[in-house]
Amino acid sequence: MKIRERVKKFFFPAPDSPRWILLLPYITLIVAALATAFGGIHAWEYTNSPAFCGTTCHTMPPQNTVYKESPHSNVTCEECHIGRASFLDQASRKTQGIKETYYQIFKLYEFPIRAKALRPSRDTCETCHRPETFSDDSLRRINRFESDLENTATTIYLIMKTGGGDARQGNARGIHWHITNKILFYADDELSQEIPYVRVYNEDGTYIEYTDIESGFDPSTVKEEDLKQIDCVTCHNRVTHNFQPPYKSVDQSMAAGRIDPSIPLIHAKAVEILSAEYASRDEAMKAIADLEEDYKRNLFDYYSRNGEKIKSAVAEIQAIYDRTVFHDQKIDWTTYPNNLGHIESPGCFRCHDGRHLNENEEAIRLECNICHAIPVVAGVDDFVTNIEISSGPEPESHLNPNWISLHNQAIGPSCANCHSTKDPGGTSNTSFCSNSACHGSVFTFAGFDAPALREIIKSQLPPPEPALEVPPLTGDPTYENYIGILFTVKCTECHTEGEAAPEGLDLSSYGAAMRGGDNGPVILPGSPANSPLVIVQSEDHFVNFTAEELQNVIDWINNGAPEK
Repeated sequence: MKIRERVKKFFFPAPDSPRWILLLPYITLIVAALATAFGGIHAWEYTNSPAFCGTTCHTMPPQNTVYKESPHSNVTCEECHIGRASFLDQASRKTQGIKETYYQIFKLYEFPIRAKALRPSRDTCETCHRPETFSDDSLRRINRFESDLENTATTIYLIMKTGGGDARQGNARGIHWHITNKILFYADDELSQEIPYVRVYNEDGTYIEYTDIESGFDPSTVKEEDLKQIDCVTCHNRVTHNFQPPYKSVDQSMAAGRIDPSIPLIHAKAVEILSAEYASRDEAMKAIADLEEDYKRNLFDYYSRNGEKIKSAVAEIQAIYDRTVFHDQKIDWTTYPNNLGHIESPGCFRCHDGRHLNENEEAIRLECNICHAIPVVAGVDDFVTNIEISSGPEPESHLNPNWISLHNQAIGPSCANCHSTKDPGGTSNTSFCSNSACHGSVFTFAGFDAPALREIIKSQLPPPEPALEVPPLTGDPTYENYIGILFTVKCTECHTEGEAAPEGLDLSSYGAAMRGGDNGPVILPGSPANSPLVIVQSEDHFVNFTAEELQNVIDWINNGAPEK
């Protein structure tokens, strides 16, 4: 009997056939339908899985390697690349895979692979993370090792002002302010590393335009369809597939003990050998393995006692290479710029470089304290690390949006009222002004020395400060011969006339000082113990009088606080 006739007889049995024969075609169809459905579901889930994307697709091993060590290693690929959505929406978005499959079969793809059809973050990141939710500041500890004989260890502490919130609730601030407010930008390149134009919207729908004055860009040529809105991945573009530069990889391995920091010169040698270019992985593995021979030749006494430490270090350096360099896919740590930070790539400085000015020649603020506190560097011998968090009133000069580009030309005696100023501009970490994390870094992408900017801000420099000193007191103190000068030197940088004076307290004249502030008089003639000025100065304040100066103020108040 022909197969066709058998199939027909199976699905259409004779009416007088046994009941089980009559039911068998229906049971078979139901089983086939269930198998197809469950098989389809399994196939759908598998093609969305990290196992499929990371291993079946032979272009993805690099991304899979770093994905497994990322904060999103428990998130499936489609949740970011397709987004959480209904099945129909996901299916329509997944049609992009047809093109990718075609390119894969006929080897038409180009290396390095770059994602060109990512969903906006509201369809991906924001299905788990809600930017409007206010987030507290957080502490970051960054371990660093010097490239010297002892691999000198230092730790950089940063208070990250994560921020967030909602403008309607009055708490929008910090880094996530960029997400809870509407900001558009125009990029000159595919990877959005060159941004000559930024548009910041106000609540009423008006906006402020900022243009990179070094770019020669004409804002009138901007087409609305070419503008992009800042969202999560504008900055968090490598959070899951991040290829670290050699020095960071080595620092992390040394901090974790996978490379023993006691091995002489290991940091310098590891970074040097990982930074070199090799024609193949085999060549790289051999060059790294030769590091053991280098220690045998040049530090034999150490090697003879610590050979296992060096062998372990070599194995870890090879592992670092294997997770940061992929010859077949033409990927290394330089391939994909990471927009978090501003050292290896422009990152924050794409907009906050000091060169993006509005029509009033005010910059998108290049201000460290907007996103994080001033970094604090601690050495291995520092038992206690004091992390400074600025929260007091800022002098008028600091409110200039171009202040960071101005500050190195505006150093004056008043700086010492709030900051320690030893070795200004140095890297000794002996004062606020000698911070090695600031002055010891090369900020390649900042616009500090942009010629056009320098010409513009010349007129914004504050006038040179007179070198005021509190004179030695002769005779009884009065406002005219001593107290007024003391206030000018130590107080009026903040407590001066105008709305910016903290608590409305103006100490720039005798009448204003005796009048007091919003909470009433601060000087009570004849009663220094009850005078708020003396009480505040007896505690920690932004600027404190010396013990001798405070005693002179007390004597002045005891004498009735005379003007002359």
